[in-house]
Amino acid sequence: MRKFIAKETPAKPPNPPSDIPSSSPAFGTPVHPLKPFSATPAPARHAVLPISLPPAALRPLAFRTFTKKHSLALNSSSLAELAAFVGRHCGSGWREEGLAEKVLEEVARSWKGRNGGVIVDGGSVELKEILTTLEANMSGGKIIAGGRGLSRQNTLVIGSGREAVPLGRSLSRGDSSGSFGVSSLDMEDEIDDESLNDVRKWLKIIDAFEQPRLVYNVEKKHFERDTTKPSILPAAPRKTLAFRNRYNVLHQRLLRHESFHTSAVTTARTSQKKGLAGQQLRITQIANMLGRHGSQQMLLGMLIILPAGELAISDLTGTITLDLARAVDYPENSAWFTPGMIVLVDGIYEEEDEDTGQGLGGTRGVGGILGGKFIASFIGHLSCETRSTSLGMSGPDGGSQDHAIGGGFGWIDFLGLGSERAVGQKMRRVEKRLLRQLTSAEATDRSRTVIIGEVNLDNPRTFPALRKILATYAGEDQEAAPVAFILMGNFIRHPIMARGRGRGSVEYKEYFDELGTVLAEFPQLVRDSTFVFVPGDNDAWVSAGATGAASPIPRKPVPEVFTSRIRRLFTTPNAGDDQSRASPQVVWASNPSRLSLFGPTHELVLFRDDILGRIQRNAVAIGDGMKESGGGKEAASSQGESQTQRDSQSQTQGGEDTMEVDDDAPQDADRASAAAAAAASLRTAQRLVKTVLDQGYLSPFQPSIRPVHWDYAWGLHLYPLPSAMVLMDNTAPAFCVTYGRCHVMNPGSVVVPDRRGVARWVEYKMGSLGQVRECSF
Repeated sequence: MRKFIAKETPAKPPNPPSDIPSSSPAFGTPVHPLKPFSATPAPARHAVLPISLPPAALRPLAFRTFTKKHSLALNSSSLAELAAFVGRHCGSGWREEGLAEKVLEEVARSWKGRNGGVIVDGGSVELKEILTTLEANMSGGKIIAGGRGLSRQNTLVIGSGREAVPLGRSLSRGDSSGSFGVSSLDMEDEIDDESLNDVRKWLKIIDAFEQPRLVYNVEKKHFERDTTKPSILPAAPRKTLAFRNRYNVLHQRLLRHESFHTSAVTTARTSQKKGLAGQQLRITQIANMLGRHGSQQMLLGMLIILPAGELAISDLTGTITLDLARAVDYPENSAWFTPGMIVLVDGIYEEEDEDTGQGLGGTRGVGGILGGKFIASFIGHLSCETRSTSLGMSGPDGGSQDHAIGGGFGWIDFLGLGSERAVGQKMRRVEKRLLRQLTSAEATDRSRTVIIGEVNLDNPRTFPALRKILATYAGEDQEAAPVAFILMGNFIRHPIMARGRGRGSVEYKEYFDELGTVLAEFPQLVRDSTFVFVPGDNDAWVSAGATGAASPIPRKPVPEVFTSRIRRLFTTPNAGDDQSRASPQVVWASNPSRLSLFGPTHELVLFRDDILGRIQRNAVAIGDGMKESGGGKEAASSQGESQTQRDSQSQTQGGEDTMEVDDDAPQDADRASAAAAAAASLRTAQRLVKTVLDQGYLSPFQPSIRPVHWDYAWGLHLYPLPSAMVLMDNTAPAFCVTYGRCHVMNPGSVVVPDRRGVARWVEYKMGSLGQVRECSF
């Protein structure tokens, strides 16, 4: 029996060798408890003798690292936190061994990766998390290479900085919930994916309802995301927030101008330029004018019309009646002024007599209507700020990223596609690489955008004009096809959805079906170009409620129920197509919307509105114009007309020598008349562009004139200025004007009025200039 048991019992396998000492070999119990398994062994810790490091001793090194190199600012609390951290973990070798510089460099990179803002706050949670992570990856005062949670070289960090995503795959709006940041701008890696070699794959259309909503924080002097859920019918405080945000953006832009700086260096520079003995401009709040009778002040506020019909100016502290009878606009006749615009006014404050009471019946004091009136001597717009200055980048349009100009917002992701400082330089390298594969002529043509305005589909002459324009580009080389065709409304001349007839929607759909038939005649353009449609006031569904009146903006795209024929046209040719080329694409955009090519490199604003006619109907008369118009609040357009007449007369008088010959007199008169008309149209275009860009807002009107969806008001801001802008205005002449390094274009109606058989459009080359083109059909 004993033998049987010994035979059947399996032999015990030998114990594997173990480095863990055991107190009992029979049970294998260790002397000490087992430590948790770690793939990366814990680094050896070396003792560092802590020191008490004064913040003043660390300030020069911190200034050189944070401010000079990374364009960040430190306050006293953050400097104290960093000094305590460096003294505790770097010890006496913080200066001689260069330990502090590496620590500060890593903190600055991690702060940018987390989108902490321009000012590093010592009490912020982000800085504490960065220092905690850094503390766990330090040994002997040195940062461990490859430590977990630290920033990486040549890595694009999205959002909170904890996930690295290749740039070529990260330009979607879903991945860019926060601003973009990089640990180093020295990125030499290129995108070699063959599926991204088509220029059109880098073309994005940003809907106004999906654009990031930003609010300017006055205390932090930085833009922050509005995290509240937007609504078409928001609460009343949202209207106040929209006005306050618009005012704060313009106010910080004004304070960045050297004329409003108060430093000794800027004062001396201004004195040398202007010959003024240190005179600086200052803005006075309206509430602070109480008790300053007869003093000269400068106000920044919005022009409004009081219930009694008086013109007034209002800021965040109060309102005061405005007298423009003796005012002069500066520069003269360069822009219009309407209620709803934020302007600069210089003049004298006159208090009312005590026996007159409150005058207008308003509330006296802070927050209400001040008694008396403000007699203006000068009134003007805030000069617009170039895109490179707003982004804090050196070089035109931020082309060079060697260093930043202080106070810029280059790390802010305004479009949801990446910030300028994070991806701008890399996108320019991608652009050069893709266009380098083409010939010089093809590269130039491939960056073209064709803009066609006022495409009235109910006009019988529109379709022949479109066929002629499309045939012009269809006959060119396939590799040189325009990157996009932009068709802008109104797609119908009258608000057909408000006619009260049952066939309104049916007719509207039939018009788009006929347009789809026209596009089907050009399969090459459908395959190689992106078609973008921007609606107008007369398009569905907004025309059903507005009935031809001004509708709220931003405006939704044309509904899909009317565009099914065109959508099928752009989905059918995709089968079996080359994956290296972008698929056929049609985009039904909102109004306004933004077109982006290569991330933040090229930004094109698309806006359809008859803004010139609205400005001229509501413009405020200034100075002599008030006497001519009877002092009303309507536009003093007679000033522009009289100036045009004087210019035309002067040009006609300049040709008196040639009028001695009778045969040539009619030709010279026609030439002079045409030149005068062209000069008047150019002045009107320049005046319109300056008014809109100086305001930095697409709807500088009172809500009664142009309603706005307050929760989506940021989509109307023009800050920073875009690279280019399409201002489709049927009441303005066709033009291409550059102001503040922003190229503004108006294609006008595709069917030129008063000229039978002539089609007009604008051809714009990305990063260059546009050209108004015409053809006969």
